[in-house]
Amino acid sequence: MMDKVIIAGFGGQGVMFLGKVMTYAGMGSNLELCWIPSYGPEMRGGTANCSVILSDEEIYSPVIDFADAAIVLNKPAYEKFAPRVKPGGVLVVNSSLAQLENPREDITIIEIPATDMANEIGNTSIANMVCLGALLPHLKLIDLPKVEKAMDELVAKRRPELLDTNLLAINKGIAYKKS
Repeated sequence: MMDKVIIAGFGGQGVMFLGKVMTYAGMGSNLELCWIPSYGPEMRGGTANCSVILSDEEIYSPVIDFADAAIVLNKPAYEKFAPRVKPGGVLVVNSSLAQLENPREDITIIEIPATDMANEIGNTSIANMVCLGALLPHLKLIDLPKVEKAMDELVAKRRPELLDTNLLAINKGIAYKKS
C-alpha cells in the first residue's frame, strides 16, 4: 500500500512543514518514506512544493509522476499540480486563494476555505493544517493519532504554544470535510 502526495503553494505557507509532518507521521508508523522539497529562488512568496511518499513496502522511485492526492494552497499551485493527480485521486484546494475554473471530473476535489478558517482561529499560517485535516480521511497509511504524535515531536519541543493551534486547525479541516 502506498500514498503519494504532492503539496504546493507559495513560500511561507508551510508547504515544507506540512510535508515534514506527514513524513514524521510515517516514521512513527515504521513506514518506508520519501520527502523531497522543491523551492523557488525566493525566500518567501516564491513557489514551493514537496512530494511525500508513504509506503508499507519498499519505495523504488522517489519521483511522483501521478499523485494519489495533492494539497494546493493557491491558484498557481492548482494550475501546475492539479493535472498530476491520477484519476480517482483526491485534490484539496484552498478555495480562499484559488477559485476553480473547469475542474476535473475524474478526481475528488475538496474545496476548503482554509485561509479563512485559519484567520477565524487567529493564525493565517495554519491554513496548511486545515488542508491536511481535509485530506487525512482519504489517506491509507496515516491518520489523526499518527499526525498528532508527529506534531508533538515537531512542534511541542520548539514552539509548544503552537501545538494546540495546529491540532485545532487539523480538526477543523476534518470537521469541514464531514459537513
